[in-house]
Amino acid sequence: MERLFQLGGILLLIGAILPIFLSQEKFIYAAIVYTVGAIPFAIVQFCQHYKGQDIVIRRLRRQQVSGAILLLVTAALMFTEYFHLRPLTGDLWKLSLCIAAIFEVYSAFRLASLNKE
Repeated sequence: MERLFQLGGILLLIGAILPIFLSQEKFIYAAIVYTVGAIPFAIVQFCQHYKGQDIVIRRLRRQQVSGAILLLVTAALMFTEYFHLRPLTGDLWKLSLCIAAIFEVYSAFRLASLNKE
């Protein structure tokens, strides 16, 4: 499960960076790589559960799941941009990716610091 999570994260990163280097005609490759990374990354996060009673950790887990959902929404928005599907054309995928990244990074660091205690 850990390897799947790591592979998904690497593919997510590559798929998010590829649009910088690719032309608009080849944007589909970035969307495919990103989606192939987002699906296993989100699945692993959905499968993790917290059974404890700590309300802070429960809130952070909800933020992680929300971030994973936004990562999947970003993948869909990347395809809508490539295929020019209305009304979701444009750079909405970038906004979704930024919000997802904030949720994921914040919750990852906070959960790590709470687990040390």
